[in-house]
Amino acid sequence: MVGLSVGEKHFIQGGIAQDLRTDGRKRLTYRPIFVETGVIAQANGSARVKFGGTEVIASVKAELGRPSSSAPDKGKVSIFVDCSPTAAPQFEGRGGEELSMELSAALRQCLLGGKSGAGAGINLSSLSIVDGKVCWDLYIDGLVISMDGNVLDALGAAIKAALSNTGIPKVNIASASTPDEQPEVDVSDEEFLQFDTTALPVIVTLTKVGRHYIVDATSEEESQMSSAVSISVNRQGLICGLTKRGGAGLDPSVILDMISVAKHVSEQLMNKLDSEIAAAEAAMEEDS
Repeated sequence: MVGLSVGEKHFIQGGIAQDLRTDGRKRLTYRPIFVETGVIAQANGSARVKFGGTEVIASVKAELGRPSSSAPDKGKVSIFVDCSPTAAPQFEGRGGEELSMELSAALRQCLLGGKSGAGAGINLSSLSIVDGKVCWDLYIDGLVISMDGNVLDALGAAIKAALSNTGIPKVNIASASTPDEQPEVDVSDEEFLQFDTTALPVIVTLTKVGRHYIVDATSEEESQMSSAVSISVNRQGLICGLTKRGGAGLDPSVILDMISVAKHVSEQLMNKLDSEIAAAEAAMEEDS
């Protein structure tokens, strides 16, 4: 928890009201964004992302699995987040477990469309190999290394960058002799298919402080919030998921306005992320 004096609280709230935050940003301006891909050699894809003082890593591991009976023509995706004890003092011991579970659930809601899968940013059908028999299981792991606010958006960006960096091995199928038999699968060590991230949304969290809301809040600003709404928006401007935290209720008209603002902001964030990911991928190719 951020300990602030009464004067500091008034300074933060007053600055946001006047559209001049303590670090000089306007209400809807992000901190500098840094992206580095291919940071974990053993993973199929990985990325490190920094939003100002917040730093996270995401990795993607692809393994062969069996589709669920309820969705035989789709693969499966699992998202788990861990918070490093060094990220914040409250994470020492078991303190980070609650936030880890909250972030994991929010990411699943924003990127996988919740339990229904409606609006999912990851096309699960593309992970199917043989309907009802073989599919790819993607294990996406996030790690919070340092925390200075807006962790969910940073994790969403890191997952997008890691999936852009992901190569799925090419698979050759030997036909099974009987329909009930499990087909033989030959996984290539040399040929990889680039994971398609065109439909993957970005997450925009709008944090309400006083009567205004801001993007990319720092820890100090988050300590003054009444509520925050995280909205995932894809390239077409469609809403893929929405989650809310904070005790204060929000009028439906305010949420609709927040969605409108998130759509506008998401374009800038998407373009910035795409250019940073492309630059990171180019730098990685030069190094190799």
